[in-house]
Amino acid sequence: MVKSTYRTSLIELSQIRKMFENTNPDAINLAIGEPDFDVPENIKNAMKKGIDDNFSHYTPNRGYEELREEIVKKLSKDNHIKTNANDIIVTCGASEALSDCCQALFEKGDEVLIPNPGFLSYEATVKLAEAKPVGYETPMERGFKVKTDDIQEKITENTKGIILNSPSNPTGAVIDKEDIRGIADLATDNDIMIISDEIYEKIIYDNKKHYSPGAYSDNVITINGFSKAYAMTGLRLAYMSSPSYFTEELLKVHQYTTACASSISQIGGIEALRGPQESVSKMAKEFEKRRDLITDSLNDMGYECVKGEGAFYVFPKVPNPEEFVRKAMDAGVLCVQGIAFGSEGKNNVRMSYANSYENIEKAMDILRKI
Repeated sequence: MVKSTYRTSLIELSQIRKMFENTNPDAINLAIGEPDFDVPENIKNAMKKGIDDNFSHYTPNRGYEELREEIVKKLSKDNHIKTNANDIIVTCGASEALSDCCQALFEKGDEVLIPNPGFLSYEATVKLAEAKPVGYETPMERGFKVKTDDIQEKITENTKGIILNSPSNPTGAVIDKEDIRGIADLATDNDIMIISDEIYEKIIYDNKKHYSPGAYSDNVITINGFSKAYAMTGLRLAYMSSPSYFTEELLKVHQYTTACASSISQIGGIEALRGPQESVSKMAKEFEKRRDLITDSLNDMGYECVKGEGAFYVFPKVPNPEEFVRKAMDAGVLCVQGIAFGSEGKNNVRMSYANSYENIEKAMDILRKI
Protein backbone atom coordinates (compact mmCIF):
# COMPACT_ATOMS: atom_id res chain seq x y z
CA MET A 1 0.00 0.00 0.00
CA VAL A 2 1.40 3.37 -1.05
CA LYS A 3 1.74 5.76 1.87
CA SER A 4 2.01 9.43 1.11
CA THR A 5 0.54 12.81 1.94
CA TYR A 6 -2.13 13.68 -0.58
CA ARG A 7 -3.57 17.14 -1.13
CA THR A 8 -6.99 15.51 -1.07
CA SER A 9 -6.44 14.74 2.64
CA LEU A 10 -6.88 18.47 3.26
CA ILE A 11 -10.53 18.34 2.23
CA GLU A 12 -13.63 16.27 2.95
CA LEU A 13 -16.45 15.01 0.79
CA SER A 14 -19.33 17.45 0.40
CA GLN A 15 -21.91 17.38 3.18
CA ILE A 16 -24.47 18.53 0.62
CA ARG A 17 -23.81 15.79 -1.91
CA LYS A 18 -24.23 13.20 0.82
CA MET A 19 -27.91 14.08 0.79
CA PHE A 20 -28.16 12.45 -2.64
CA GLU A 21 -27.44 9.18 -0.84
CA ASN A 22 -30.57 9.49 1.30
CA THR A 23 -32.61 6.32 0.79
CA ASN A 24 -35.97 7.61 2.01
CA PRO A 25 -37.97 8.23 -1.19
CA ASP A 26 -40.63 10.11 0.76
CA ALA A 27 -38.25 12.58 2.40
CA ILE A 28 -38.73 16.25 1.54
CA ASN A 29 -35.34 17.41 0.33
CA LEU A 30 -34.48 20.93 1.47
CA ALA A 31 -30.77 20.15 1.24
CA ILE A 32 -30.02 20.24 -2.48
CA GLY A 33 -29.57 23.55 -4.32
CA GLU A 34 -31.22 22.57 -7.57
CA PRO A 35 -34.28 24.22 -9.17
CA ASP A 36 -37.24 21.84 -9.29
CA PHE A 37 -38.30 23.32 -12.64
CA ASP A 38 -37.78 21.70 -16.02
CA VAL A 39 -35.58 23.07 -18.77
CA PRO A 40 -37.67 25.54 -20.85
CA GLU A 41 -39.17 23.97 -23.98
CA ASN A 42 -37.38 26.25 -26.44
CA ILE A 43 -34.02 25.15 -24.99
CA LYS A 44 -35.03 21.47 -25.09
CA ASN A 45 -36.08 21.80 -28.73
CA ALA A 46 -32.81 23.50 -29.66
CA MET A 47 -30.82 20.65 -28.12
CA LYS A 48 -32.96 18.00 -29.82
CA LYS A 49 -32.33 19.71 -33.13
CA GLY A 50 -28.63 19.86 -32.26
CA ILE A 51 -28.57 16.08 -31.91
CA ASP A 52 -30.41 15.65 -35.23
CA ASP A 53 -27.95 18.05 -36.86
CA ASN A 54 -25.04 16.00 -35.48
CA PHE A 55 -23.59 18.57 -33.08
CA SER A 56 -22.07 15.68 -31.17
CA HIS A 57 -18.37 16.23 -31.75
CA TYR A 58 -15.65 18.09 -29.85
CA THR A 59 -16.05 21.84 -29.81
CA PRO A 60 -13.23 24.41 -29.67
CA ASN A 61 -11.59 24.40 -26.24
CA ARG A 62 -13.06 27.80 -25.42
CA GLY A 63 -16.51 26.69 -26.59
CA TYR A 64 -18.51 27.45 -29.72
CA GLU A 65 -17.77 30.97 -30.91
CA GLU A 66 -21.49 31.54 -31.47
CA LEU A 67 -22.16 30.90 -27.78
CA ARG A 68 -19.22 33.02 -26.65
CA GLU A 69 -20.45 35.93 -28.74
CA GLU A 70 -23.86 35.67 -27.05
CA ILE A 71 -22.16 35.63 -23.65
CA VAL A 72 -20.24 38.79 -24.58
CA LYS A 73 -23.54 40.52 -25.41
CA LYS A 74 -25.12 39.30 -22.18
CA LEU A 75 -22.22 40.53 -20.02
CA SER A 76 -22.29 43.93 -21.72
CA LYS A 77 -26.06 44.36 -21.38
CA ASP A 78 -26.67 42.90 -17.92
CA ASN A 79 -23.36 43.39 -16.13
CA HIS A 80 -21.66 46.33 -17.87
CA ILE A 81 -18.61 44.13 -18.41
CA LYS A 82 -16.71 44.82 -21.62
CA THR A 83 -15.05 41.72 -22.99
CA ASN A 84 -14.65 39.73 -26.21
CA ALA A 85 -15.22 36.16 -27.36
CA ASN A 86 -11.53 35.24 -27.02
CA ASP A 87 -11.65 36.00 -23.29
CA ILE A 88 -14.65 33.76 -22.64
CA ILE A 89 -14.13 30.09 -21.73
CA VAL A 90 -17.18 27.82 -21.63
CA THR A 91 -16.90 25.26 -18.82
CA CYS A 92 -18.58 22.14 -17.46
CA GLY A 93 -20.52 24.03 -14.81
CA ALA A 94 -19.43 26.80 -12.47
CA SER A 95 -17.63 24.21 -10.33
CA GLU A 96 -15.12 23.57 -13.10
CA ALA A 97 -14.66 27.30 -13.66
CA LEU A 98 -13.92 27.82 -9.96
CA SER A 99 -11.43 24.95 -9.91
CA ASP A 100 -9.71 26.23 -13.07
CA CYS A 101 -9.32 29.69 -11.51
CA CYS A 102 -7.76 28.35 -8.32
CA GLN A 103 -5.35 26.03 -10.14
CA ALA A 104 -4.21 28.77 -12.51
CA LEU A 105 -4.02 31.61 -9.99
CA PHE A 106 -2.77 30.26 -6.67
CA GLU A 107 0.13 28.32 -5.24
CA LYS A 108 1.58 27.33 -1.90
CA GLY A 109 1.92 30.29 0.46
CA ASP A 110 -0.80 32.37 -1.20
CA GLU A 111 -3.79 33.53 0.82
CA VAL A 112 -7.29 33.66 -0.67
CA LEU A 113 -10.14 35.49 1.04
CA ILE A 114 -13.36 33.49 1.06
CA PRO A 115 -16.80 34.18 2.59
CA ASN A 116 -17.56 32.65 6.00
CA PRO A 117 -20.20 31.27 5.84
CA GLY A 118 -19.75 30.49 2.18
CA PHE A 119 -20.19 27.78 -0.41
CA LEU A 120 -18.07 24.84 0.70
CA SER A 121 -16.33 24.45 -2.68
CA TYR A 122 -14.44 27.70 -2.14
CA GLU A 123 -12.36 26.36 0.74
CA ALA A 124 -11.85 22.98 -0.94
CA THR A 125 -10.66 24.33 -4.32
CA VAL A 126 -8.29 26.79 -2.64
CA LYS A 127 -6.78 24.00 -0.54
CA LEU A 128 -6.40 21.74 -3.57
CA ALA A 129 -4.29 24.51 -5.11
CA GLU A 130 -2.18 24.35 -1.91
CA ALA A 131 -3.12 27.92 -1.03
CA LYS A 132 -4.52 29.08 2.30
CA PRO A 133 -8.21 30.03 2.56
CA VAL A 134 -8.80 32.99 4.89
CA GLY A 135 -12.40 33.59 5.86
CA TYR A 136 -14.03 37.00 5.98
CA GLU A 137 -17.02 36.95 8.30
CA THR A 138 -20.48 38.07 7.19
CA PRO A 139 -22.52 38.43 10.40
CA MET A 140 -26.15 37.35 10.59
CA GLU A 141 -27.13 40.60 12.31
CA ARG A 142 -26.01 42.43 9.16
CA GLY A 143 -28.03 40.18 6.88
CA PHE A 144 -24.88 38.14 6.10
CA LYS A 145 -23.63 40.98 3.85
CA VAL A 146 -19.94 41.63 3.31
CA LYS A 147 -18.69 45.21 3.58
CA THR A 148 -15.59 46.73 2.01
CA ASP A 149 -13.92 47.12 5.41
CA ASP A 150 -14.33 43.38 6.08
CA ILE A 151 -12.14 42.67 3.07
CA GLN A 152 -9.66 45.45 3.66
CA GLU A 153 -8.77 44.31 7.18
CA LYS A 154 -8.01 40.79 5.94
CA ILE A 155 -5.61 41.79 3.14
CA THR A 156 -1.93 40.97 3.74
CA GLU A 157 1.14 40.88 1.53
CA ASN A 158 0.29 37.23 0.80
CA THR A 159 -3.27 37.87 -0.37
CA LYS A 160 -3.58 36.83 -4.01
CA GLY A 161 -7.32 36.42 -4.43
CA ILE A 162 -10.79 37.32 -3.18
CA ILE A 163 -13.79 35.09 -3.83
CA LEU A 164 -17.13 36.90 -3.90
CA ASN A 165 -20.54 35.27 -4.21
CA SER A 166 -23.63 37.41 -4.73
CA PRO A 167 -26.40 36.35 -4.38
CA SER A 168 -24.94 34.04 -1.76
CA ASN A 169 -25.08 30.34 -1.16
CA PRO A 170 -25.87 29.55 1.70
CA THR A 171 -27.37 32.80 3.01
CA GLY A 172 -29.20 34.48 0.12
CA ALA A 173 -27.38 37.77 0.82
CA VAL A 174 -26.88 40.25 -2.03
CA ILE A 175 -23.83 42.52 -1.80
CA ASP A 176 -24.66 46.23 -2.00
CA LYS A 177 -23.40 48.29 -4.93
CA GLU A 178 -21.08 50.50 -2.87
CA ASP A 179 -19.34 47.44 -1.43
CA ILE A 180 -19.01 45.70 -4.79
CA ARG A 181 -17.36 48.84 -6.10
CA GLY A 182 -15.25 49.31 -2.95
CA ILE A 183 -13.95 45.73 -3.05
CA ALA A 184 -13.22 46.08 -6.77
CA ASP A 185 -11.16 49.19 -5.99
CA LEU A 186 -9.25 47.26 -3.30
CA ALA A 187 -8.43 44.55 -5.84
CA THR A 188 -7.10 47.13 -8.29
CA ASP A 189 -5.08 49.01 -5.67
CA ASN A 190 -3.54 45.86 -4.18
CA ASP A 191 -3.10 43.90 -7.44
CA ILE A 192 -5.40 41.11 -6.23
CA MET A 193 -7.66 39.02 -8.46
CA ILE A 194 -11.35 38.73 -7.65
CA ILE A 195 -13.16 35.52 -8.55
CA SER A 196 -16.80 36.60 -8.73
CA ASP A 197 -19.30 33.73 -8.55
CA GLU A 198 -22.53 35.15 -10.00
CA ILE A 199 -24.40 31.93 -10.74
CA TYR A 200 -27.53 33.09 -8.83
CA GLU A 201 -27.59 36.49 -10.52
CA LYS A 202 -31.08 36.09 -12.05
CA ILE A 203 -32.69 34.75 -8.87
CA ILE A 204 -33.12 38.00 -6.96
CA TYR A 205 -36.03 39.62 -5.12
CA ASP A 206 -37.54 42.78 -3.62
CA ASN A 207 -36.50 44.91 -6.63
CA LYS A 208 -32.91 44.34 -5.57
CA LYS A 209 -30.25 44.78 -8.26
CA HIS A 210 -27.22 42.66 -8.94
CA TYR A 211 -23.85 44.36 -9.46
CA SER A 212 -20.69 42.81 -10.89
CA PRO A 213 -17.18 43.79 -9.71
CA GLY A 214 -16.03 43.24 -13.30
CA ALA A 215 -17.78 46.48 -14.19
CA TYR A 216 -15.39 48.39 -11.91
CA SER A 217 -12.04 46.58 -12.14
CA ASP A 218 -9.96 44.68 -14.67
CA ASN A 219 -8.75 42.38 -11.89
CA VAL A 220 -11.85 40.20 -12.01
CA ILE A 221 -12.72 36.76 -13.35
CA THR A 222 -16.50 36.57 -13.63
CA ILE A 223 -18.12 33.14 -13.32
CA ASN A 224 -21.71 32.59 -14.40
CA GLY A 225 -23.76 29.90 -16.09
CA PHE A 226 -27.04 28.28 -16.97
CA SER A 227 -27.73 25.84 -14.11
CA LYS A 228 -29.78 28.08 -11.85
CA ALA A 229 -31.40 30.64 -14.16
CA TYR A 230 -32.48 28.10 -16.79
CA ALA A 231 -32.76 24.97 -14.58
CA MET A 232 -30.00 23.31 -16.64
CA THR A 233 -28.13 21.79 -13.68
CA GLY A 234 -27.46 18.34 -15.12
CA LEU A 235 -26.37 19.79 -18.47
CA ARG A 236 -23.24 21.21 -16.78
CA LEU A 237 -22.81 24.49 -18.64
CA ALA A 238 -21.18 27.67 -17.38
CA TYR A 239 -18.53 30.17 -18.41
CA MET A 240 -15.86 32.51 -17.14
CA SER A 241 -14.83 35.91 -18.44
CA SER A 242 -11.20 36.75 -17.79
CA PRO A 243 -8.82 39.68 -18.26
CA SER A 244 -7.07 39.22 -21.62
CA TYR A 245 -3.63 38.77 -20.07
CA PHE A 246 -4.83 35.79 -18.02
CA THR A 247 -7.19 33.93 -20.36
CA GLU A 248 -4.51 31.66 -21.77
CA GLU A 249 -3.47 30.55 -18.29
CA LEU A 250 -7.05 29.53 -17.51
CA LEU A 251 -7.32 27.86 -20.90
CA LYS A 252 -4.30 25.67 -20.10
CA VAL A 253 -6.03 24.22 -17.04
CA HIS A 254 -9.36 23.85 -18.83
CA GLN A 255 -7.72 22.27 -21.87
CA TYR A 256 -5.89 19.56 -19.96
CA THR A 257 -8.70 18.68 -17.55
CA THR A 258 -11.90 19.02 -19.55
CA ALA A 259 -10.98 19.87 -23.17
CA CYS A 260 -14.44 21.30 -23.86
CA ALA A 261 -17.95 21.50 -22.47
CA SER A 262 -20.74 19.34 -23.90
CA SER A 263 -21.57 20.29 -27.48
CA ILE A 264 -25.31 19.72 -27.05
CA SER A 265 -25.40 21.73 -23.82
CA GLN A 266 -23.70 24.59 -25.64
CA ILE A 267 -26.42 24.51 -28.31
CA GLY A 268 -28.92 24.82 -25.46
CA GLY A 269 -26.92 27.71 -24.03
CA ILE A 270 -27.13 29.66 -27.28
CA GLU A 271 -30.92 29.32 -27.29
CA ALA A 272 -31.12 30.18 -23.58
CA LEU A 273 -29.46 33.55 -24.17
CA ARG A 274 -31.16 34.32 -27.49
CA GLY A 275 -34.63 33.05 -26.70
CA PRO A 276 -37.48 34.39 -24.51
CA GLN A 277 -36.65 35.08 -20.87
CA GLU A 278 -40.14 34.77 -19.39
CA SER A 279 -39.29 31.42 -17.78
CA VAL A 280 -36.47 33.08 -15.81
CA SER A 281 -38.66 35.78 -14.29
CA LYS A 282 -41.50 33.32 -13.69
CA MET A 283 -39.18 31.00 -11.78
CA ALA A 284 -37.80 33.88 -9.70
CA LYS A 285 -41.33 34.98 -8.74
CA GLU A 286 -42.20 31.47 -7.60
CA PHE A 287 -39.00 31.26 -5.57
CA GLU A 288 -39.89 34.57 -3.91
CA LYS A 289 -43.24 33.13 -2.75
CA ARG A 290 -41.45 30.11 -1.32
CA ARG A 291 -38.86 32.30 0.38
CA ASP A 292 -41.60 34.23 2.17
CA LEU A 293 -43.30 30.99 3.22
CA ILE A 294 -40.20 29.29 4.65
CA THR A 295 -38.77 32.43 6.29
CA ASP A 296 -42.04 33.42 7.95
CA SER A 297 -42.65 29.82 9.08
CA LEU A 298 -39.22 29.47 10.68
CA ASN A 299 -39.45 32.84 12.40
CA ASP A 300 -42.91 31.90 13.72
CA MET A 301 -41.37 28.75 15.21
CA GLY A 302 -38.86 30.91 17.05
CA TYR A 303 -35.86 30.28 14.80
CA GLU A 304 -34.11 33.52 13.87
CA CYS A 305 -34.12 33.62 10.07
CA VAL A 306 -32.99 36.40 7.71
CA LYS A 307 -35.12 36.93 4.61
CA GLY A 308 -32.51 36.65 1.86
CA GLU A 309 -32.60 38.91 -1.18
CA GLY A 310 -31.51 36.29 -3.71
CA ALA A 311 -30.68 32.64 -4.47
CA PHE A 312 -32.98 30.02 -2.90
CA TYR A 313 -31.61 29.37 0.58
CA VAL A 314 -32.39 30.30 4.16
CA PHE A 315 -29.83 29.99 6.94
CA PRO A 316 -31.75 30.00 10.23
CA LYS A 317 -30.12 29.99 13.65
CA VAL A 318 -31.11 26.94 15.73
CA PRO A 319 -30.14 25.85 19.27
CA ASN A 320 -28.45 22.56 18.34
CA PRO A 321 -27.85 22.23 14.59
CA GLU A 322 -26.60 18.63 14.70
CA GLU A 323 -29.63 17.45 16.67
CA PHE A 324 -31.96 19.59 14.55
CA VAL A 325 -30.71 18.04 11.28
CA ARG A 326 -30.86 14.51 12.71
CA LYS A 327 -34.40 14.87 14.06
CA ALA A 328 -35.57 16.55 10.87
CA MET A 329 -34.07 13.75 8.77
CA ASP A 330 -35.67 11.07 10.95
CA ALA A 331 -39.01 12.82 10.45
CA GLY A 332 -38.54 13.09 6.67
CA VAL A 333 -37.06 16.55 6.08
CA LEU A 334 -33.49 16.92 4.77
CA CYS A 335 -31.34 19.97 5.48
CA VAL A 336 -27.62 20.66 6.03
CA GLN A 337 -25.68 21.70 9.12
CA GLY A 338 -24.37 25.25 8.78
CA ILE A 339 -20.88 24.27 9.93
CA ALA A 340 -20.37 22.72 6.48
CA PHE A 341 -20.21 26.31 5.15
CA GLY A 342 -17.64 27.60 7.61
CA SER A 343 -17.13 28.26 11.31
CA GLU A 344 -19.57 31.20 11.27
CA GLY A 345 -22.34 28.75 10.38
CA LYS A 346 -21.87 26.60 13.48
CA ASN A 347 -25.18 27.76 14.98
CA ASN A 348 -27.18 27.52 11.75
CA VAL A 349 -28.66 25.10 9.26
CA ARG A 350 -29.13 25.61 5.54
CA MET A 351 -32.46 24.91 3.89
CA SER A 352 -33.12 25.19 0.19
CA TYR A 353 -36.54 26.28 -1.01
CA ALA A 354 -35.90 24.86 -4.47
CA ASN A 355 -38.79 22.52 -3.83
CA SER A 356 -42.52 22.90 -4.42
CA TYR A 357 -44.60 25.30 -2.33
CA GLU A 358 -46.72 22.36 -1.19
CA ASN A 359 -43.69 20.33 -0.09
CA ILE A 360 -42.28 23.29 1.82
CA GLU A 361 -45.61 23.67 3.62
CA LYS A 362 -45.49 19.97 4.55
CA ALA A 363 -41.87 20.29 5.69
CA MET A 364 -42.71 23.25 7.93
CA ASP A 365 -45.62 21.30 9.47
CA ILE A 366 -43.24 18.43 10.23
CA LEU A 367 -40.70 20.75 11.84
CA ARG A 368 -43.39 22.33 14.02
CA LYS A 369 -44.29 18.90 15.39
CA ILE A 370 -40.75 17.86 16.23
